[in-house]
Amino acid sequence: MRKNSDAAEREHVVTLFDVARLAGVSTATVSRVVHGQDRVREATRIRVQQAIEELGYVPDGAAQSLSRRRKEIIGMVCVERQAQQYDIENMNLLFYDEVLRGVESLIRDREWSLLITFMRGANDPEFRRLESFSGRVDGIIIGEGIVPSPFLERLATRVPVVVIAGTPDEWAADVVTADNRSGSAAVVSHLIRDHGKRRLFWVSGPANSPDSSQRRLGLDQVLHASPQARLVGWHQGNNSVQSGEEAGERLVAVPREDLPDAIVCANDQMAIGVLKALAEADIRVPGQVAVTGFDDIFPASQCEPPLTTVHQPMRRLGERACGRLVDRITDPSLTPTVELLPTELVLRSSCGCPPGTVTRRGGPHSARPARPAAKA
Repeated sequence: MRKNSDAAEREHVVTLFDVARLAGVSTATVSRVVHGQDRVREATRIRVQQAIEELGYVPDGAAQSLSRRRKEIIGMVCVERQAQQYDIENMNLLFYDEVLRGVESLIRDREWSLLITFMRGANDPEFRRLESFSGRVDGIIIGEGIVPSPFLERLATRVPVVVIAGTPDEWAADVVTADNRSGSAAVVSHLIRDHGKRRLFWVSGPANSPDSSQRRLGLDQVLHASPQARLVGWHQGNNSVQSGEEAGERLVAVPREDLPDAIVCANDQMAIGVLKALAEADIRVPGQVAVTGFDDIFPASQCEPPLTTVHQPMRRLGERACGRLVDRITDPSLTPTVELLPTELVLRSSCGCPPGTVTRRGGPHSARPARPAAKA
């Protein structure tokens, strides 16, 4: 009976030959597609990928590791936001600059190299380019968690993957991220408890940004526990200074008596844009309205007034993500984990604290197994 069961099980194992037969190509071509190599026509690549998905083929990780030598190269995928202005809009690169310093500090002693690419969005052409990229490295750090779970799972069958700034409860992969929810809750609690703010306005990041989503959850958590305070409106931004200015221009168009008590922004760039719009309309910060950000990029301390924000350990994110990736390259059987790095509330005068105040308050830190991604 067992022999029959084993035979049936073997009959259901999808092989490289099955994919080649369905796609009408050679096994060598299938292998090149699986390993992300370039020597395949685009139409052929698409046909092979469709066959892989239709058959549910999963490459044998052990066989792949035997078929290629270690390259001693780490890949880093960053998200490129389109900038309207060259200088100030490129402040989003300050985040990646710090993360990359952390990655480089870890691999330097190993004498490994770092290969960087930028994605412009979550679309099929970018994913196909990322598959090709995976053939050139031993493992990939994805800089923001905008890669859909099905593609992430497929990519992880090729090379080890670690996600920075992923949603902790969604990814079936290693995630290293800042504790965005606690950081956001800390700054909102400070506005309500210490400054008596009651009418809050939220400036959101992109809808597909895990960081922005977690920061909104922190805001909602505090408002739910604070019946004296409420959200009076929100603006959909895109993490740029320009979108912050647009939010500010929308607010200054209302009668002064209808202004919110505080504007809570999902990142520092948008908060800086809000400050610009308010200054141009002669609205005093924090006299008439408080403004806060998140991330603690360097320009936040140079604003007028200096920006109250939440510091996330960007360089440490790079170090921990790279360390986890190297561990997974060494041992692919490791159980995926989520590591939350602590954030700090940085109090400056844009929230109403006395000028010259710079106070840091720490937050929690935790690590736990990742929850498997929900199947579609």
